[in-house]
Amino acid sequence: MLLVIDVGNTNFVLGVYNGDKLIKCWRMATGSKRTADETGIFIHSLFDASEVQASSVDAVIISTVVPDIMYSLTHGIRKYFGIEPMIVGAGMKTGIVIKRDNPKEVGSDRIVNLVAVNELYGGPAVVIDYGTADTFDVLNENSEFVTGLIAPGISICAEALYQRAAQLPKIEIKKPKSIIVKNTVGSLQAGIVYGHIGQTVYIIEELKRQLNMPNMKVIATGGLARVIDPDHTIFDVLDPVLTLKGLKILYEKNC
Repeated sequence: MLLVIDVGNTNFVLGVYNGDKLIKCWRMATGSKRTADETGIFIHSLFDASEVQASSVDAVIISTVVPDIMYSLTHGIRKYFGIEPMIVGAGMKTGIVIKRDNPKEVGSDRIVNLVAVNELYGGPAVVIDYGTADTFDVLNENSEFVTGLIAPGISICAEALYQRAAQLPKIEIKKPKSIIVKNTVGSLQAGIVYGHIGQTVYIIEELKRQLNMPNMKVIATGGLARVIDPDHTIFDVLDPVLTLKGLKILYEKNC
């Protein structure tokens, strides 16, 4: 079995593949202060609390945008699973061409998503990942990563308002039933969520127009993607485990 690990700035997600089937998935908070023992024991305990045997894992692949966590994570995997993990990085076979001034600047999570979209859905497509940051990355019909945008994520915007405005409360991030609201919490929810919906729709329209890709597919992933399109009118595909699928594909291309 294959253990795939995607380390983000806020959370990291783990999945276990048995052949082509994702049989287990966990999400935990990213913590850079954990030791290798704490990390390895914790991940091992996830298996202990499930029906999946840790001893059945024979390969691990990791993608991370948080370098500070890599020492504890890789050493924890080595010590408690006895496996040398594959790390997503430069020089890997991806099946895509990165048309950027400096390809090494592109986060590994974005590469993993593009690999998944290329293999599973094909281009032209834009993959939108709603996480700590919102990323919009475009793959053309020739499997080339042609452009990408980065915007502040929904949670960051909500947290910034709470921290910088003394009288504004923390809120649950959800879409109000109407943009017409009559209280502070509703005002924050409407402003943040409808603002991000408008941002999403405008960026998609401009990418299609400026790249002359009117039939570009829109693939969304990330923890807050459902908040943006609960009525399924914006995205062609909502794939919450797109990154895990991309990690599996990358492992198979490079093992």
